[in-house]
Amino acid sequence: MTEKEFQEELKKLGVSLTEKQLNQLKKYYELLIEWNQKINLTRITNKEEVYLKHFYDSITITKVIDLKKVSTLLDFGTGAGFPGLVLKIIYPHLNVTLLDSLNKRIIFLNEVIRELNLQEIETIHERIENYHKKQFDVITTRAVANLSKLLDYTKNLIGEKTKFIPLKGHIEEELQEIQKKKQLQKYQLKITRKEKFSLPKENSTRTILIIEK
Repeated sequence: MTEKEFQEELKKLGVSLTEKQLNQLKKYYELLIEWNQKINLTRITNKEEVYLKHFYDSITITKVIDLKKVSTLLDFGTGAGFPGLVLKIIYPHLNVTLLDSLNKRIIFLNEVIRELNLQEIETIHERIENYHKKQFDVITTRAVANLSKLLDYTKNLIGEKTKFIPLKGHIEEELQEIQKKKQLQKYQLKITRKEKFSLPKENSTRTILIIEK
């Protein structure tokens, strides 16, 4: 996905980028490649693939929620900042918390935040199961664990007004597993939305859920 194709696909999601945002994403990409030589951040390094599989993929959350109406967002197991850091660039008003268990990644994220001069974004070096703040409108995660584990991790973080929105691929087996374990009933949760679609260009399956109290 070229930058032009990236912008065209985002327009279909109702997202238009300023020159500043485009430049921030370019800088983010450059830092990702530079730091990836020192620490393992991503196996995807080709620019067009990063724009498709990391940047665009992160922004697909807008298929299920209008982030303009959201104030606070937690991205756990954020890794190199996907989707949380990308969403902060696209929606500057968001107050974002990036949580990761590996300190090397946190150091990288702090460098990107500093270089891009982002405000109202914090990084926390912690495992999600040891984190207990209940203050987020949206909790999200991508490529961290299966749905059963994600529900275990977040059961005490999903407040009355919180939407837990995991970004997933094929999910049918995971849905069967949580049904078998009756986890939704156990944690008093429900799936209020399920959006299945294909990623442009490569057509791989993506599924986004909204899970609420």
